[in-house]
Amino acid sequence: MGRAEDDKAENDEAETGGHALSAASGMSDVSEPEREIVEAHSRPNAALIHEIIRAEGESELSRAIPALLLSGLAAGLAMGLSLMAEGLLRAHLPEAPWRDLVSKLGYAVGFLVVVLGRQQLFTENTLTPILPLLYNRDMRTFGRVARLWALVLAANIAGTWAISAVLAGTDLFPPEVRAAFSAISQHAIEASFGSTVLKGILAGWLIALLVWLMPGSGEARSVVIVLLTWLVSVAGFAHIVAGSVDASFLFLTGQASAADYLWRFFTPTLLGNIVGGVTLVAALNYGQVASEVQA
Repeated sequence: MGRAEDDKAENDEAETGGHALSAASGMSDVSEPEREIVEAHSRPNAALIHEIIRAEGESELSRAIPALLLSGLAAGLAMGLSLMAEGLLRAHLPEAPWRDLVSKLGYAVGFLVVVLGRQQLFTENTLTPILPLLYNRDMRTFGRVARLWALVLAANIAGTWAISAVLAGTDLFPPEVRAAFSAISQHAIEASFGSTVLKGILAGWLIALLVWLMPGSGEARSVVIVLLTWLVSVAGFAHIVAGSVDASFLFLTGQASAADYLWRFFTPTLLGNIVGGVTLVAALNYGQVASEVQA
């Protein structure tokens, strides 16, 4: 496209109020007040969602190391609430075919705290900072993403081990609840390496998708978080942070070895979560709006 055509497109856009981020950009036959009413009642389009998340990603990439570490540690600790809530529900519900469907609602508790509290969770970062990387495509942004991933993952895992140590080494909960913790946690190390990778891909996809849905969810945000994380739990998918609470609890109570933690849980789950979040959500959703948001 030549310069003259570019100028014409910009002039046309100015005359009609059109913009890639505007849901009413193509409505040249309405007045400005009417267009504002349409915008107020429209869902965010894909380009606008992309730019909201990209702006959040740029902000996260600029945060200081202490802030990232403390936020990541808080998220790792908070994910222990998922095991606590699910274990308490499981221990107090009667034996019935529907018990797991109900008790696994407890899995959402940790995610509600982390997502609504804007704490740093590694699987969210398979989307949020990746959009600036796909947009900028330079080594500086790549280095910033690698720094963010390393800091957040380390802090998340440290937090999960800390909360697991409390659950495993104290009498905070009665024996029947601790038994429920053990039963719930077995899923983290029971599958083969390949199966866990696949489960990790699906979990990474769903959690990154959750982040993509947040800007357009409005007052239904909590419902979206509960539904998607409940699905992760019911399906037995593998999440690197929530699963680390489970796997470290098994290790600290002598029910799993270090090799179980590293090779049956951590490595395949991490690989799967990265692939699921980066390729199935970040790359695909960037691809659908690339022509609209690239300068």
